[in-house]
Amino acid sequence: MVRPTAVVGLGCSGISAARLLHAQGHRVWLLEQRQTPQLQSTAAALRQEGLHVQLDCALTFLELLNPQAVVLSPGVGWAEPVLVQLRRRGVPVYGETELAWQTMKTMTSAPWIGVTGTNGKTTITAMVSHLLLQAGRDAPICGNSGAAATELALDCHGGRCPDWVVAELSSFQIEASPTIAPRIGIWSTLTPDHLDRHGSLTAYGAIKAALVTRSAIPVLNGDDPQIWRRRNGWPTARWVTCRGGSVLQPHRQAALSIEEGMVTALSGPLFSADILPLPGQHNRINMLLATAAVLETGLEPGQIAAGLRSFPGVPHRLETIARHQGVTYINDSKATNYDAARIALEALDGPLVLLAGGRAKQGDVHGWLEGIAARAAAVICYGEAGDGFAVQVQQACPRIVCQRLPGLREAVPRSHALALEHGATTVLLSPACASFDQYPNFEARGEHFRALVQALGKAQSSPTAGAR
Repeated sequence: MVRPTAVVGLGCSGISAARLLHAQGHRVWLLEQRQTPQLQSTAAALRQEGLHVQLDCALTFLELLNPQAVVLSPGVGWAEPVLVQLRRRGVPVYGETELAWQTMKTMTSAPWIGVTGTNGKTTITAMVSHLLLQAGRDAPICGNSGAAATELALDCHGGRCPDWVVAELSSFQIEASPTIAPRIGIWSTLTPDHLDRHGSLTAYGAIKAALVTRSAIPVLNGDDPQIWRRRNGWPTARWVTCRGGSVLQPHRQAALSIEEGMVTALSGPLFSADILPLPGQHNRINMLLATAAVLETGLEPGQIAAGLRSFPGVPHRLETIARHQGVTYINDSKATNYDAARIALEALDGPLVLLAGGRAKQGDVHGWLEGIAARAAAVICYGEAGDGFAVQVQQACPRIVCQRLPGLREAVPRSHALALEHGATTVLLSPACASFDQYPNFEARGEHFRALVQALGKAQSSPTAGAR
């Protein structure tokens, strides 16, 4: 009997990978370490499709299964001992995104744009796709946001292939995708993140750099010191900077820069740097990276300007969700590390009330604390990190009001009272933490914040609100 192909992980990526392999004629086993009523229901439906599904299954089951290949969902650790042993024995082990790449390159000539970076990659991915779509190109998003990459591969298997593939690629996905070689590779930022998995910033950065090295046209952020110090690896890269093109000389020439308020190429000014309706210097860099990439696809400056003008932004990333009694509520739940939260603070005018907490990550807190000192009137710390955050904030910023609460349910109404009391015009959820202490992901955290703010607004507008 033909040895099976194993797919590890019963999430969206794993399911679409299993379906793709099944459509290609493979005998597929889907393995999942968890077992819940919802997973049992999903497994029953997949078995009806002809897939083998094993729940409550340790990774060591792979040794008994003896697969011809193993496909991993992004959350599965690359360094798991059983996976290391399989690779040593010559069994192909790779990620779901790699499977999509290998499949699609045999079916379509559609080039890929790969976007990676500690922060900014989701916004850049959405912006690149939006610009191409507005110019009439079919350019779906896949990978770390959008559809699973193997969903696009399934579409190609059915005869529906895009013009471009815009793939957001996390370090987990790149690590398990050794042959993905985009036409255009964008690297936004590099700061400490996921060090519990990768061990060091050097190792984490090397994974990101590998994608750029395999890209035909690297597009890189010249304002990021960690990326800039690696510049010798990419002598022909397109570099962008918000600081004026001369700052990269004599080492490199900026493909795009901001000069006297204009986005400027080597050929001259293209359009106003204020055309993007999103706040913050970081979004200007995002705009330059996306613009440099789509210029390489053949878009004209006028098409790009029109697309930037209509770009709506991305949920959970400095997303304005409501205004109540002169206080603006901003959802930046995607800020899952100190650097992302620092950038959010720098993008907004103070004074503001900051909501920070969750499951803490390793990283340098100094820039984040400086941002709090410069912008915050009050800070509410919550979740697992709440006690530690409160101590850090009180030590670094003794004049700022700092309170400790269990979670967002308590923090949102308290934040409104603090904003009114201290003259703050903004309440910012920018947690600087992972969400996994109280939520399955940052999206669920952001949606809970949205619901709590909406409930707060309804309570304030009710006829009895003023009579309490």
